[in-house]
Order: sequence, then structure tokens, then C-alpha cells
Amino acid sequence: MVKDILFVCTENSARSQMAEGFFNHHNKDPEYIGISAGTLPVKSIKPYAIRAMKEKGIDISSHAPKLLTFKMAEDAERIITMGCIKGCPLTPKEKTEDWNLDDPAGKSIDEFRKIADKIEKKIIKLVALIQQDIKKRQA
Repeated sequence: MVKDILFVCTENSARSQMAEGFFNHHNKDPEYIGISAGTLPVKSIKPYAIRAMKEKGIDISSHAPKLLTFKMAEDAERIITMGCIKGCPLTPKEKTEDWNLDDPAGKSIDEFRKIADKIEKKIIKLVALIQQDIKKRQA
């Protein structure tokens, strides 16, 4: 059974979409998949988020913002909020971690790049932690 790693932010138009893209790019374990959602999703992903990710070799242009549902949160193995944990009533505390990332909305492409770099570093650490957990369970 595939285990969802759920990335959540308010609009699901930048940070959480980038996190989903990075996770699915860096994670090579088919047992896990990254998904994203928002508490108040907008109509489309921010163009600078798409551009910053394309510069990293990851295309998220076909993604669309999705509404966070109770079922998504319930089914997720782990939930990562991007800095909006207070606005995420559906995320159970016992499996939620907040990354406290600034929202780049309305800022320059350079700010989107900086946030993308921060997210990618956190994703690489997360993927390594998941791999450690798998090895512990198999031992």
C-alpha cells in the first residue's frame, strides 16, 4: 500500500506544490508518494513557483491546487505544513510537522528560488529519514 506524505499550505499554489514536486523527484521508494493540498486553494499554481521548479529540472506546470480534505489528512502517513499550521484544523498534531516557511506570494522570482532551495533541503532530509525508518523496520 502506498503511503502519502501530505504537504499543506493555504492556497496550494507555491510552497506545498514545490514540496510535492521535490519529494516525488528525490524519493525513489515506490512505497511513498508526495501529494499536496490547501485549506483555501486558488485556481492555479503561481507562475514563479513553476519557473523556480523548472530551473531545478522539475516540471509542476500540470499540477493544480487541491482542497485539503479530512480523508487526505486521515490517510496520510505524515503531514508537513509549510508555515500555516494554525490555519490547518484538519491536520492531526501527532503526525504533523510545520516547516515554518515564508510565503513567497507577491514576491520576486529570487524569493521563490530561495524558498525552493529551503524546501529542497528539507525534502532531502525527509527522504533520508524515511529511508532510515524503513531500514529500522526491516531489521
